[in-house]
Amino acid sequence: MNKIFKFGLLSAVALISFSCEKDFLEDPALTNTNTLTSAQFEQAAALDPEVTGALMSGVYALTFTSGTGGTGGHDDFGLKAYDIFSDMLSGDVALSQSVYGWYRASITEFGAPQDFTFGDNRQVWRYYYRIVRGCNEVIDGLGGMDATPENAANKAIMGQAKALRAHSYFFLTQFYQKEYASDEPILPIYRTAVDRNGPKVSAKEIYDLMERDLTDAISLLEGFQRDNKTQINQDVARALYAYVLGARGTDYGKAYEMAVAAISNYSVMAGAEITGGFNNLATPGWMWGVDLNNETGNGLVSWWGQMDYYSYSYPAYGDLKAIDASLFDAIPSNDARKSQFLNNTNFAQHLMPLFKFYDSDRVHTGTSTIVKADYVYMRVAEMHLMAAEMAAFSGNDGAARVHLTNLVSTRVPDASYIGGLSGQALKDEIYLQTRIELWGEGRSYLAMKRNQATSTRGSNHLSFVGEPIPYNDERMTFEIPEGEIQFNPFISTQNQ
Repeated sequence: MNKIFKFGLLSAVALISFSCEKDFLEDPALTNTNTLTSAQFEQAAALDPEVTGALMSGVYALTFTSGTGGTGGHDDFGLKAYDIFSDMLSGDVALSQSVYGWYRASITEFGAPQDFTFGDNRQVWRYYYRIVRGCNEVIDGLGGMDATPENAANKAIMGQAKALRAHSYFFLTQFYQKEYASDEPILPIYRTAVDRNGPKVSAKEIYDLMERDLTDAISLLEGFQRDNKTQINQDVARALYAYVLGARGTDYGKAYEMAVAAISNYSVMAGAEITGGFNNLATPGWMWGVDLNNETGNGLVSWWGQMDYYSYSYPAYGDLKAIDASLFDAIPSNDARKSQFLNNTNFAQHLMPLFKFYDSDRVHTGTSTIVKADYVYMRVAEMHLMAAEMAAFSGNDGAARVHLTNLVSTRVPDASYIGGLSGQALKDEIYLQTRIELWGEGRSYLAMKRNQATSTRGSNHLSFVGEPIPYNDERMTFEIPEGEIQFNPFISTQNQ
């Protein structure tokens, strides 16, 4: 087991064990008198970087730990939980059969986005703000936002904390704002761990913080050689910056540069890897992820527990998630990615990702209740597609065609058709390829918003089949949760 988890799970206990308060920002775990003060922590960190390394590891552990959204639900298991939320909101992941009810009323039937009392609103909010608070603890312990640690190890830890904080704020902006509008107050912003309930601030202020964090992170992570792919390195920080800029829509040229810069150290998954299960962190095309094993203790309450037909899982017992039928039909028959899905209408499992996501044992209902298959958080293929998209949006069709061809040519025998695309047709093809390539990985929702697209659910959904739903529909974003409105006096006042 990697040292990051040995440290991290102990640190995570301090960050997640107090999860029953009415408001996360009043969480007693964050003001516990048995913990180090900021001054003590800063002094200790200067003497021994393992102190901050342990806390940063604990923050990373929150990304794959169940209950970090403050619930006991089986859809509450860290970062990957919200990949499922977003893919279902976009319509690309279809709930094609429901036995146990997970996701149906709240997500696929849009209960949460239309009713602030639904628990999923609070779960998303609580998870990402918990990560923000953990990152703020690390940043404060290293001297605060304006500090640059002298120690190389602490410098890298500061870079990781700033990048992960930006990542969390980014997803909060995506989930809680319909589209980028600079002056719209959308979320509270917390720059230090001592910050408490605050008012909603403008999208511009939050995006400015994300850009600053990622600019700092890229600089601080210069030369950093990570121990494992769970840690954010400079390439991941650049990729996150590309996402932020792409969503903001004000500097596509810089977003393109960031995406291109993130690509160089990785190869694209190809050949047998495309249908190899997406279960191994060592896969060359993975930029960021987590190495799960028996010691991490993940089981049914996990991404694999919700998505893998072969594991001891909900899909194995009737909660079926499949690719949207219309999206599947759009995949050419000679595209290697078409074979990721079962194509047999005689089975209820029709269009499920039986050959994309699976535990290496590949035994129906699993050989163990413990999840050992890894989580992928980011792949280099994302940045090839992002580079193509940002080039197209900045008017550089030639570069867009090159990047798109580089990826698609590894999926189909002949990608020469891309050479004849330009303008909106080229943008549409990039968007389609993003949906195909990254299906089930939590990226379709982001692409839908960037492309201001409309989703129309295919025939294998249980609800809203054939209804066009635009990216900025009320049903595409979550509501500020009831508890935040009740217990944050600033939000209460703003919502009157």
